[in-house]
Amino acid sequence: MSALANHPFAKMNGIGNEIVVLDLRGAGHVVTPAEARAIAGHPRSRFDQLMVLHAPVTPGTDAFMRIYNTDGSESAACGNGTRCVAWHLMKDGDRDSLTLETSAGLLPSTRVDELTFTVDMGAPRFGWDEIPLAEAFRDTRAIELQIGPIDAPILHSPSVVNMGNPHAIFWVDDVKAYDLPTIGPLLENHPIFPERANISLAAVKDRRHLDLWVWERGAGITRACGSAACAAAVAAARKNLTDREVVVSLPGGDLTITWRESDSHVLMTGAVAFEWEDRFPPQLFAGAA
Repeated sequence: MSALANHPFAKMNGIGNEIVVLDLRGAGHVVTPAEARAIAGHPRSRFDQLMVLHAPVTPGTDAFMRIYNTDGSESAACGNGTRCVAWHLMKDGDRDSLTLETSAGLLPSTRVDELTFTVDMGAPRFGWDEIPLAEAFRDTRAIELQIGPIDAPILHSPSVVNMGNPHAIFWVDDVKAYDLPTIGPLLENHPIFPERANISLAAVKDRRHLDLWVWERGAGITRACGSAACAAAVAAARKNLTDREVVVSLPGGDLTITWRESDSHVLMTGAVAFEWEDRFPPQLFAGAA
């Protein structure tokens, strides 16, 4: 029987980004890709990202997180999920801050109010080999990539950023004027992205406001993506399209993103919502051995 049988979990969302929080600190079990896919396929535990907590690795941190997409692949960053974890760990105490860790680094998180949290997502990376890309580009504010006819491309010249995971942001006038459910998987798996990429359509409304629609690597269309909001805000500021603090509007709601000048860290502030707690039925993992 799977170690996850009858194990409790919390179902949450971060401005519509569907999150499951699974606390395995002290359990000694690492979720397999098959187990993650099984959890994603159950109506009570369907997720965009599964946030799994393990015992701390770095002294002074509160937990080490592994993050799974619906296809069972892993991600090193999920801003909306990190805010949900912060709520989960601070809901019963009097703490207002904690530090989580992923393979991408440390994520300090602070409570703003009962359901609003700020996560320090760290510093973005812009080098072509840090994103990573399959070939060298000196300036990653706009790379040579397009989809559609050469003389009339549908989308072209994205900005690329690593915010713990790879992001490509295409600049458009209207994010809903494109068939992202069709275009997204083609671009996610383009050979230029050896580790695949999150694909975003971004529209600049004014210097303090972006609209964003995201195809998430390994998850598909989601109502919100925190790391994509951070990537888009940073990319817009690099191109001098916006200020360093913007509101990013996604289908699920708004995030405030601040790209701090003092240390280049990106701060993401937004709300979370608790939906329910439940336990995994043992039969869920019958085929995931």
